[in-house]
Amino acid sequence: MSEHGEVTGGATWPDELYDLLRANGVTQFAYVPDAGHKVLINRSLADPDAHSISLTTEEEGVALAAGADLGGGRAVLLMQSSGVGNCINMLSLTAGGRFPFLTFVSMRGDFGEGNPWQFQMGQATQKVLEAMGVIVVRANEPDEVIKVASAAITMAYHSGMAVAVLLSQRLIGAKKF
Repeated sequence: MSEHGEVTGGATWPDELYDLLRANGVTQFAYVPDAGHKVLINRSLADPDAHSISLTTEEEGVALAAGADLGGGRAVLLMQSSGVGNCINMLSLTAGGRFPFLTFVSMRGDFGEGNPWQFQMGQATQKVLEAMGVIVVRANEPDEVIKVASAAITMAYHSGMAVAVLLSQRLIGAKKF
């Protein structure tokens, strides 16, 4: 495995994850640019049947997911752990609005972090999400990603829950500072 989570000998977990999301009807990919989600973002931009939406702030992705559901579609929010703090108020809409919400969060302030500015939100991410009623699951190793993502897709889109998949720095690789 490379420092970016690429599985040797063929497909990468990010490519498999993109294929899984598309196979489960996700057509809207909302994101604030992030290297941890590069493959998902680039694949959604290149896919003529997907809508890739660059956000100015992460909380816009919560509203986008609500709109996707109201329109009969499915959306996913791709963000970094530092963006979770921007979403706190909007996350309250998931329970009140009773719409499915799925987000993949690339973690910072986690395993091997070298940037001291990333620790506070990185360490608070899971607690903040859970405090807002979001179910949190985590993938630490490449062979866990598809299994964890499949469970999250079921919880979000079949049970109507708000679910966050945390992609650990052990999985995506720590950035140098």
